[in-house]
Amino acid sequence: MHGTEPSAQAALAVEGVSHSYGRRQALADVSFTIAPASHTVLLGLNGAGKSTLFSLVTRLFATQRGAIHIFGHDVAREPGEALRILGVVFQARTLDLDLSVMQNLTYHAALHGIGKREARRRAADGLARIGLADRTHDKVRDLSGGQMRRVEIARALLHRPRLLVLDEPTVGLDIKARADILAHVRGLVAQDGVCVLWATHLVDEIADTDDLIVLHQGRMLAHGSVPDVLAQTAEKTVRAAFTRLTATPESEAASAP
Repeated sequence: MHGTEPSAQAALAVEGVSHSYGRRQALADVSFTIAPASHTVLLGLNGAGKSTLFSLVTRLFATQRGAIHIFGHDVAREPGEALRILGVVFQARTLDLDLSVMQNLTYHAALHGIGKREARRRAADGLARIGLADRTHDKVRDLSGGQMRRVEIARALLHRPRLLVLDEPTVGLDIKARADILAHVRGLVAQDGVCVLWATHLVDEIADTDDLIVLHQGRMLAHGSVPDVLAQTAEKTVRAAFTRLTATPESEAASAP
């Protein structure tokens, strides 16, 4: 494996990453590592830089400054090796609405070089795990939003990645659908040893057992277990810790008596 020793040991290592859109800086010297078989939440408001970071991790954007390693593989120098062990669920829906659930899955499997018979077997297993075995031949457009998300997660796991990244996967879903997807993804960590990076702006999606990264205006403000972040901020809840971390002198002055 290439890269530094910390990179080789981490499921994901982001090292001094900065990214700009013209004069606007979206990320500023962001660095963190994520351990294998862990569940890490990337918490930030809209515009914090979460989607930009995901675009760099998934190689949609080229890295302008810094380095990203997935299980020791440099995303820029070894994109094939890095992306082969990465599963992705983007914020925008990416299923073909006019194809059946099975067709969506087998098409994706073919892109990863998985043969037809094996693809159908893996797809059937994945749909059974998410409780949609009876929707195999239905068109995707006939599914609910939560069901589509579950299919996207099953699709992302077809090639058996070691790291799964999800960008705001519960946006637009009702409370039950959100809870079901969270439970399913946490189960992947506990039962299958998949490493998960879950991006969200919703603090109620964070559990005390999670690792937490706080991203704000392109800068990383905290990283550690939830209890550690609470201790660092001397707060009792993640919401209060996030508010303290992201407070500006202007906002503090406005809220002063």
